[in-house]
Amino acid sequence: MRRNDRLMNHYTLLIPVLAMVLLTAIVVRAMYARRVDEIKSRRIDPQSLAAARDMADKLANTSAADNYRNLFEAPVLFYVAMLAGVAMHAATVWLLALAWIYVVLRYVHSYIHCTYNNVMHRFAVFGMSMFVLVVIWGVLAWRIIELARQ
Repeated sequence: MRRNDRLMNHYTLLIPVLAMVLLTAIVVRAMYARRVDEIKSRRIDPQSLAAARDMADKLANTSAADNYRNLFEAPVLFYVAMLAGVAMHAATVWLLALAWIYVVLRYVHSYIHCTYNNVMHRFAVFGMSMFVLVVIWGVLAWRIIELARQ
């Protein structure tokens, strides 16, 4: 990587990570509020929801809980990528832009999932976010190869 490609402090890659953590907190808040409201309004015994299977059977709206679980699947690769980028001093304008695009797509995905939950819309946004994630890893792989050659 050319020296002038690194136009920023490598810790800037952690700002999109913080945005993803914020998204997770927002989804947790929505999940908690929806569960408590439904448990109270339908007078469901909380102990009857001890297992995920029980929740799926008894609760009418599990979209926030489903989205919360999604935030610990593919986004884990994003977290690792950004930490690797910091460790390798790989922060470039392009990598940071890709990170923000990924984060925005995940916010859109969560919005769709937690509101009107159209599967095809959600799937399209998920596909775009996965493409961006693969490109992020391609950029990092290139940097790893460069570092290995030194």
